[in-house]
Amino acid sequence: MSCHEGPVAATSTVHSRRIALLGNPNAGKSTLFNALSGLNVKVANYPGVTVSKTVGSVKVMGQSLVVEDLPGCYSLEAISPDEEVVTASLDSTGPERPDALLVVMDATSLERSLGLLAQAEQLGLPVLAVLTFSDELIRRQGSLDPVKLSAAIGVPVMVVTGGNRVQLNDLKHALADVAHWTRPVIPAPADDGPQLRAWIVSVLQAADYRSAAVDDRTRRLDAVLLHPVLGTAIFVATMIVFFQVIFVVAAPIQDIIGSGVAWLAAVVKSHISVGWLASMLADGVISGAGSVLVFLPQIGLLFAMIALLESSGYLARVAFLMDRVMGYVGLEGRAFVAMLSALACAVPGIMSTRTLPSSRDRIATMMTAPLMTCSARLPVYTLLIAMLVPAEAHIGFLRLQGLVMFAMYLLGVAATMGAAWVFKRIFGAKGAALPFYMEMPSYRVPHISEILRAIWDACLGFVRRVGGIILILSLALWALLSLPVISAEQLNAAGVDTSDQVAVATYQIDHSAAATLGRAVQPVVEPLGFDWRITVGLLGAMGAREVFVATLGQISSAEDPENPQANLAEMTWLSGPHEGQKLFTPPVIAALLVYFAFALQCTSTIAVLRKESGSWKWPALAFGYMTALAWIAAFVTKTLVGLLTG
Repeated sequence: MSCHEGPVAATSTVHSRRIALLGNPNAGKSTLFNALSGLNVKVANYPGVTVSKTVGSVKVMGQSLVVEDLPGCYSLEAISPDEEVVTASLDSTGPERPDALLVVMDATSLERSLGLLAQAEQLGLPVLAVLTFSDELIRRQGSLDPVKLSAAIGVPVMVVTGGNRVQLNDLKHALADVAHWTRPVIPAPADDGPQLRAWIVSVLQAADYRSAAVDDRTRRLDAVLLHPVLGTAIFVATMIVFFQVIFVVAAPIQDIIGSGVAWLAAVVKSHISVGWLASMLADGVISGAGSVLVFLPQIGLLFAMIALLESSGYLARVAFLMDRVMGYVGLEGRAFVAMLSALACAVPGIMSTRTLPSSRDRIATMMTAPLMTCSARLPVYTLLIAMLVPAEAHIGFLRLQGLVMFAMYLLGVAATMGAAWVFKRIFGAKGAALPFYMEMPSYRVPHISEILRAIWDACLGFVRRVGGIILILSLALWALLSLPVISAEQLNAAGVDTSDQVAVATYQIDHSAAATLGRAVQPVVEPLGFDWRITVGLLGAMGAREVFVATLGQISSAEDPENPQANLAEMTWLSGPHEGQKLFTPPVIAALLVYFAFALQCTSTIAVLRKESGSWKWPALAFGYMTALAWIAAFVTKTLVGLLTG
């Protein structure tokens, strides 16, 4: 299993000392790595977040040290691909074996951390133990003497708590002096049995360790939030409230951004005299990419919610609740951790399957995780739901638009579970279940800096995506919509009033290369109510789902630059047996929503499926079954909604 190396802050032709961070999941390892290297590795309160080796560097006392964040593990006896990354990195014959180890140990669960430390001491490398969450240990009436602990385990021990710069600087200086790290005279027992257990007990006694008391606040909250019925109901209510917020809070900001995009496009067209250049900038760049940028507020809110749930410790409870559900479909809790990651993007979700010991479970999860509603679907859903449901529609005090959005996320979860059940039945039983540990951290008040950083990173990533692949595809689409250029003679011959800019633009679009391409594919999706313009949008969405929004944005802006949003809702079929009929009817919009819920429209996801599965067979199968599922579900939805709406 190859491992991904993150950015390295400094390079040198001379060998730099390599120091690897080793620790249990949720021990604070990645947080410490971020503090040392200045990078921003994903941190969350459940195992499986770090699934590959990430590399950074730290400069101290004139030295440039390489630091490596290894995936969290409970043992160096690998049973899953992410643990294989750890063992491969520590292999004595490997080319990237570190020169020293930082074993990160959670003070509130020291007993478990000592088992991993014992294995680390067998490697023959210099070891320094870093105690995290010692403040949490004290808060919960626990105690520990770091000096006595160091004497008991034979390696130096340093305490580093979050935000303490003095302790962090002391650790950095210790990293520059590896040669003086003490080593145990007699290493910890190598066997994982009674001898090791006796050693751990003796170390705890020698260090005057008093375990943390059960946090009363955590216990009381867990009695409610981990209840199989009440806890699930609270989570559902939390999600409903969140999606209400998306439309109530984000919609006004979205309108402001949309007005700004339309104003900027109009300014460009009025000040640039070169027709093709004005069209490219106004329609291709501003209206295309800008129509996606409008949904920046929703992206920010989505990741604010995820960061809030993670940093508070609540998301770990959600994963625990869903472990019961995963059992019904034949998977385990680790699989849902991967699916949780797919809510942001399917790529890290698929990579998170490295934590699954069973190859059959990995394949089943990889093949179904893309059905979870990722953030790329959010702009598409928001656009279509706003066209389908009036903003003023309510059920009681709940806005109907938010309820429909929540239903789309539920549909993604249900589809994922259903598909997982099918794949598990195809692959057969997996045999004896392997142990699965789910961390239940104490509840914490989220730091505002963590939330703001999550929002900033998500929004910056979204803007970069808009300025990258989406902009490139928008420009390609603009070229397809603008070529071949229709001459005045052709317009006159067709009876088009050349003084009517909307009529000219509509004729140009309907006779463009994009129209030719769309009409070639249209017979496949016409039973779903999709014309060639929607078809081109679906084709563009293969690169990135948001391109569908950019496609409609370009077309509506070209047809009616004064009011593109209103024009989008009132679009009609331009030709064929449905000519003049309204395009975006409720059945068609509902069919589009369902199509996007199931279709695999992401080249990045296909690429990572190929990499993680080691074969093109699985991504080809995933694309095929999801496309077929999307078509069938969209057709059924269009038919049913059509019957209901008359």
